[in-house]
Amino acid sequence: MTRAARDVGMVLFDGFELLDVFGPVELLSKLPDEYRITYVTPTAGRVRSSQGIEVIAEESFGSAGTPDLVIVPGGIGARSLVEDVEFLSGLTRWATGAQLITSVCTGSALLAAAGLLEGYRATSNKRAFAWSTQHGEDVTWVPQARWVQDRDRWTSSGVAAGMDMTAALIEHLSGHEAAADAARVIELEVHSDPTWDPFAAHYGLQ
Repeated sequence: MTRAARDVGMVLFDGFELLDVFGPVELLSKLPDEYRITYVTPTAGRVRSSQGIEVIAEESFGSAGTPDLVIVPGGIGARSLVEDVEFLSGLTRWATGAQLITSVCTGSALLAAAGLLEGYRATSNKRAFAWSTQHGEDVTWVPQARWVQDRDRWTSSGVAAGMDMTAALIEHLSGHEAAADAARVIELEVHSDPTWDPFAAHYGLQ
């Protein structure tokens, strides 16, 4: 019996980091029968990345159904959104109920500001770690980690780490061979150890 594809809700906002989004998308898209990706924004329409690339999101927090997997990227746009009550409340309403809620880079600051990391362990971009960790009331921030898995929350370090986390997510959900095949197709050498993190030391976080 064929399992239905999992719905992946990829959050977009003006000023999102391009690789935070399309690194994970590249891997997930290699398994189209396993993952169906929807781009979701506060208001459906055009969204511009921090690099100037525009993406059209057809769903908003209000119109999109509850996904199985939520991915929240970081980027320069996150700096103002941690104070945007409307964005945070929309994200919380839409994401609550998902089987897994995840983030890449400073997307964890958005999850924390939205109250979605309370009682969880998490990590973030190491260059922006001091800023990210200002958010949330009861988050145990892990300074040395490529990514952190804590029950139904997965958070990764900066930018490229999101691809390693996504490979681990695929292995968790779809099995080792599926994850290995997706990485092989795009010729990605995955860091499979979530504690591998030379950048924590570089930024004096150990």
